[in-house]
Amino acid sequence: MAHAKARNLIEGRAALIVIDIQKSTFAPLSDDERAIAHMADYAERMAQSRKAIDQAREVGIPVIFIQEIHRADLVDMGRETDGDEDVHCLDNNPLTELAVEELGIRPDDYKIQKRRYSAFYGTDLEILLRGLKAETLILVGGLTDVCVHYTFVDAHQGDYFCRVIEDCVAGSSIEAHEAALRAMEYLQHGAVQSLDKVLEEMVASGQG
Repeated sequence: MAHAKARNLIEGRAALIVIDIQKSTFAPLSDDERAIAHMADYAERMAQSRKAIDQAREVGIPVIFIQEIHRADLVDMGRETDGDEDVHCLDNNPLTELAVEELGIRPDDYKIQKRRYSAFYGTDLEILLRGLKAETLILVGGLTDVCVHYTFVDAHQGDYFCRVIEDCVAGSSIEAHEAALRAMEYLQHGAVQSLDKVLEEMVASGQG
């Protein structure tokens, strides 16, 4: 079986995409109070993303924060509650806001709001990435098996090099998390990377 040639972890210019790490991630809610199931160490894995964000800033890699948000009258919720998920990320709920303090988000940071799982669907993310001349997208956030996976697939189909930091993503369950990582690795060999390796490569990339 033929395989694609080996790629660098970062090919060309990179961008760090932080997917749906919002106030609700760190809120003291019980499992019964959450609209979407999370694997056990979800919040801890999301908090780890701060290390990637800080390193990206230090070396000049742009950081883009993605926020899922829906109108309170549910007009744009679509089919999202037809499966396991309940109503979530409403614009009148303070917990829908980005996790500004936890992630060190700045007023002038790039922010993209989305109404669907993929950060590309119905947003201007691709226009922003073209302006940044990004070729490699490094993904962190949640859920591994939903918004991270679908964003990865759309980026792959848009011919971006895609990397996901396995320490900084988490799924609806450990089984779904691991299956999604395997599915992404299937699309691009070397897609799944450790936080330590990515931090090391960020420094070596000399993008700043």
